[in-house]
Amino acid sequence: MFVTPKNPAPLALASRVLDAELPAFVMGVVNVTPDSFWGGSRRHGVDEAVAAALRMEEDGAAIVDIGGESSRPGAAYVDEREEIARVVPVVEAIRARSRVAVSVDTRKAQVFRAAFEAGADILNDISALEDGGGGLADYAAKMKFPVILMHKRGNPATMQADTGYADAFGEVDEYLRRRADYALARGIAADKIIVDPGIGFGKDFDANRALIQKCGALCGRRYPVLVGLSRKALIGQITGRDADGRLWGTLAASMLCVLYGASIVRVHDVPQTVDCLKTLRSLT
Repeated sequence: MFVTPKNPAPLALASRVLDAELPAFVMGVVNVTPDSFWGGSRRHGVDEAVAAALRMEEDGAAIVDIGGESSRPGAAYVDEREEIARVVPVVEAIRARSRVAVSVDTRKAQVFRAAFEAGADILNDISALEDGGGGLADYAAKMKFPVILMHKRGNPATMQADTGYADAFGEVDEYLRRRADYALARGIAADKIIVDPGIGFGKDFDANRALIQKCGALCGRRYPVLVGLSRKALIGQITGRDADGRLWGTLAASMLCVLYGASIVRVHDVPQTVDCLKTLRSLT
């Protein structure tokens, strides 16, 4: 069921509040990895990554998401030292030049601690605080930064081996409620929790579609919802195009997610997404 688009509630960071200027926050993807699923998203070196992040901010991104470990299907995890070496210099360089909100896509406590000390604002954790253990949750509670809790099955090497669900929305919703309850129990405030259904992470087409159509209802609408489906295989299944040709399908799906209640869209193509959100705001 569609909702009338309106700007989402402000997002409380550790030291400031991020106000929304569009019907959803736009999170731009900056991958500092050699193996992210779409070659067009890979940034080689600090200077290239920082330039991409600043360009996304100029184009209207409220958040830039820095990733140092690929989570594409089949990817292998990297050790924390390598991930820190990839991520932290980028965060430091962005923060030296900009106040744009920076999220870091990591599962590891030491990686995010180093990134937060370098100026990061948001933890984007595909393991929903499972892999980082209590230490990461306790650090989030102490430092008061927002956490994004995502649903997935298994790990990137195995997640596409089991993609069927009897009730995709029900199972994902139950998992995210449990992980949000865990976060609350560790002392993370409710207004610091964001949930992500994990489109493409161990889901088949029908599961992805059900989660998109009901994304705004996750966790009883208690927390903001982030949806990331930019150029993913789901779009390829619909359009028959490879990742290079999935921009238009991504834009359509992202706007549907906003109409279904998503508060944050994680995308590779910021200016096109911003234009779509401006149009959505003006014509609904």
